[in-house]
Amino acid sequence: MNSSGVTVVSTKEEKKRFVDFIYSFYEQAENWVPPLRMDQKKLIDTDKNPFYNNAEIELFIAEKDGKEVGRIAAIIDHRYNDYHGSKTGHFGFFECIDDQHTANLMFRVAEDWLRDKGMKDVLGPANPGMMDVIGVLIEGFDKAPYILMPYNFPYYDRLIKDAGFEKAMDMYAYIVDTETVAVDRMNRAMEIVKRRIPNLEIRPVNLKKMSSEIKIIQEIFNATWKNNWGFIPLSEEEFKALGKDLKLIIDTDYAHIAEIDGEPIAFSVGLPNINEILIDMNGKLFPFGIFKLLWRKNKVKGLRTALMGVLPEWQGKGIDALLHQRSIQNGLETEGKTVSELSWILETNTEMIRVAEKIGGSLDKTYRMYSKQL
Repeated sequence: MNSSGVTVVSTKEEKKRFVDFIYSFYEQAENWVPPLRMDQKKLIDTDKNPFYNNAEIELFIAEKDGKEVGRIAAIIDHRYNDYHGSKTGHFGFFECIDDQHTANLMFRVAEDWLRDKGMKDVLGPANPGMMDVIGVLIEGFDKAPYILMPYNFPYYDRLIKDAGFEKAMDMYAYIVDTETVAVDRMNRAMEIVKRRIPNLEIRPVNLKKMSSEIKIIQEIFNATWKNNWGFIPLSEEEFKALGKDLKLIIDTDYAHIAEIDGEPIAFSVGLPNINEILIDMNGKLFPFGIFKLLWRKNKVKGLRTALMGVLPEWQGKGIDALLHQRSIQNGLETEGKTVSELSWILETNTEMIRVAEKIGGSLDKTYRMYSKQL
């Protein structure tokens, strides 16, 4: 007789099992990139992750015949609900064997927990928040994901839909490479923008003044994204934590702030795609992974434009294209980078899609968010 059930994670040992599950689960998936275990631990650490200053989480592990077959988290982000005037819970960290019964069981347990806390609907996956890694990959399984983007088995879309969820939003990743990049077009656009806004300057982020730079980026980001689907304003603490995490890999050739007469109006942060290194580190930074990372950092071929914002009053003037152009030019022309991913872009963000296409980008991967009424 098959026995299956879902356990609430409460002990240190169970938390470790929750984190470790993915490493054996994806062992045979050639395009899966093992994230750093220390980062995965921190994501669910309610003491160390500033996200939990305004959020709560419950973790669950599914077992079948004494073997772990899945995991899920139920999450309430109080700031999200305050900002959107909603009673939305999230599911996150969802992993599951290709078995509908197991998936249904995990979703039911997570939904019950959210319902008991007064939530009216569920949105996910968010891991753990909407400003962290989100979504399920639904197209583009033949290539490894870029830094801080999810990867999963192709059957996840079916499992989630058959558990009663529907599509809430699709998000796109566009790829520009040395073959397709529209250099002439980008240069022409650059000339036009410079003629229109002669006092526009684009400068690299100053790593020596990281805390003041982070404040600038935080203010522009929160002002720019405030009307976007799923957005919540990020706190200074969260931005600082992000800056600290990324300081090791940030490269000022791909991190820029645009200013007019010395006043910051836009920013763009591109990250070297260190997934190219992580893919064979099995999630371990110590003892030798750190050397691998540092040695090979400059040999990374890919770049991901992960964060970008232009203040509302300066949008639609080509400044975003100019920021892309600067990073791509630095990467593809001087640094030996051969490919750049722009991700993620909401399917409803027609202006950003147009920018991606204009600079020679083609749609490479699609990710999906799901929702359900409780």
